[in-house]
Amino acid sequence: MANLSFSQGNFPSKFKHVSVTPLLKKPGLDPTVTENFRPISNLNNISKILERLFLTRFQPHITTSPNFNPLQSAYRKHHSTETSLIYLLDSIYHAADNGLATLLLSLDLSAAFDTIDHAVLLNRLASSFGIIGSSHNWLKSYLSNRSFSVISGSTSSDILPISCGVPQGSVLGPILFTIYVSPIASIVSSHNVHQQQYADDTQLFIFLSPKSLSSSLHSLELCISSLQSWFLYNGLALNPTKTEAICLGTTPRRQSLNTLTSIQVADTSINLTDHIKLLGVTLDSHLNFDSHVSNICSSSYFHIRALRRIRPFLDIATSKTIACAIVGSRLDYANSVLTGISSHNIHRLQRVQNSLARVVTCLTSDSATSLASLYWLPIQQRIDYKLATFVYRSLHNSCPDYLSSLLQPYTPSRHLRSTSLNLLSQPRVNIKLASRGFRCAGPSLWNSFPLHLRSIDSYSSFKSNLKTHLFSAAV
Repeated sequence: MANLSFSQGNFPSKFKHVSVTPLLKKPGLDPTVTENFRPISNLNNISKILERLFLTRFQPHITTSPNFNPLQSAYRKHHSTETSLIYLLDSIYHAADNGLATLLLSLDLSAAFDTIDHAVLLNRLASSFGIIGSSHNWLKSYLSNRSFSVISGSTSSDILPISCGVPQGSVLGPILFTIYVSPIASIVSSHNVHQQQYADDTQLFIFLSPKSLSSSLHSLELCISSLQSWFLYNGLALNPTKTEAICLGTTPRRQSLNTLTSIQVADTSINLTDHIKLLGVTLDSHLNFDSHVSNICSSSYFHIRALRRIRPFLDIATSKTIACAIVGSRLDYANSVLTGISSHNIHRLQRVQNSLARVVTCLTSDSATSLASLYWLPIQQRIDYKLATFVYRSLHNSCPDYLSSLLQPYTPSRHLRSTSLNLLSQPRVNIKLASRGFRCAGPSLWNSFPLHLRSIDSYSSFKSNLKTHLFSAAV
């Protein structure tokens, strides 16, 4: 059936109806406001298999195209929210080292997946990405003549046609959306503004100094105006009420820009905030991650208390699995961005892990024994572990190009014994904050490893030996 569907360029009409379940975008939002819901499409399993088969042939062609945004990190192999955050923070730290502050703007699009114009998308697939023939016909068939009904509890709405958008919950929907918004990259770069994307989460940022403040802000506002026009022309809408802005950098540099209190977005004045949440990580203007660590601790302790109540009814293997799933995942999510944070915050996170280990092992006082028996790396070593894996992957072509380009091999001017030691060049920095960036912290950690660890060719073997190395160093 799949081969017949692809050869004829026809998606089976029986799979074009979807049942839509509305889910709140975030806990605590007002359920009486329809904009607070995300329409999730429940698709036929065979339909998803067909989409997956098409995606395996389709995606490599799209992501290697020069017209695909190289800073789009969603739905791509070796890319993630964490790689996006690492690159963004490295740019901010590097700017701070050059005496500049960073103005970061997080744009929000209203119902982005649901307002895509099918005709525009199909034209972009052909003109920008060379998708023609049966592949183009198949995608046209996939998008056309679709219908939906909304299900809430036991109630179902009437069946209505779908005239635009891509199904949220589908396999192809996400990459079709990233194709649709791919021209954003060229628009932003034409205004000398930097950008980073993860699906419909778009961050614009510029580097500021007191001398260039007015010209930089003018470029950013022109860029936003151009984007707003492009969004309107392509059936998308910029939502200024959910757009956020923040100024990041050293305290002296931010204080020198104290006249900057707001930015104009879509004829709306957006006031600068002290903290902003991007891809699950809370950034504060001081870049000390106090708010982010507080959020992790608060949510983790809530789940630890719940686990403590049911622990007497569980064996240790089940307890460990639950602990890693509901608390360990919070401690580990994007933890490489915590490189170089204060010892106070490290200790706060360590207390969370110690408490979790004592609940799992039922040892009420000895945290060190609990961690050792579970073979859990302490918090600082977990951060180092994650950072080291990104360095290794960057050196072995399994990381985004925007991260790999930040690392350079150590090449002395004359031949030395260190030439063959697989070391990385460590750039000099002017301020301590800059040493937390990937281009500095990565080589510093990598060069501290023994030669046998830096010389391992297998990624799985490297991770195993790295954990052993860090565990022995922590004991």
